[in-house]
Amino acid sequence: MRHRVAGRHLSRTSEHRLAMRRNLVASLIQHETISTTIEKAKEVKPFAERLITLAKKGTLSARRRAIAMLGNRDIVDYQEGKAVKKGTVIGKLFSELGPRYLDRPGGYSRIIRLSLRRLGDNGQLVLLQLVGADEGSKKQAKATAKKAARKKARKTVEVKEVAESKETVQAQEPDKDEKTTEADSDANESDNQQ
Repeated sequence: MRHRVAGRHLSRTSEHRLAMRRNLVASLIQHETISTTIEKAKEVKPFAERLITLAKKGTLSARRRAIAMLGNRDIVDYQEGKAVKKGTVIGKLFSELGPRYLDRPGGYSRIIRLSLRRLGDNGQLVLLQLVGADEGSKKQAKATAKKAARKKARKTVEVKEVAESKETVQAQEPDKDEKTTEADSDANESDNQQ
């Protein structure tokens, strides 16, 4: 019986499970979206969220605890066939992800089920991704859309005001013309009388 035995074995030894969990979370922090099986994603998600909560604190002791739990893997990018170091996983965690989620009380990641199955063993594939990476761009897009709508509304109001002022000017001009024609006709009459 396995009463009160928490966690999934995932057909691995404890050392293998620990290494796999660290690798998946480091990849999640680096890429912000990873594709894996549903069982692995459910096992990794709480660990990733615990690390992000540590990153929100931002203290030196929190950074040391995160390094002890995760390790400090380098983020390497390949440019023109050469490996270029872009930073570390802990550096990105504390400099980008921690400040991003300061006002969020939890739920930093989500699991999205895919309709795909893994070819070898027909395992259910999912996307494990951090929330907010695309929301920031969506918020910016919404903000720019709102600004554009405001500008458009202002322009239409200005165009209407200009059109109304032109109409009032045109309405006033015939009165001036009538006055000038009346004044001209009066002048002509006085000239005729003399």
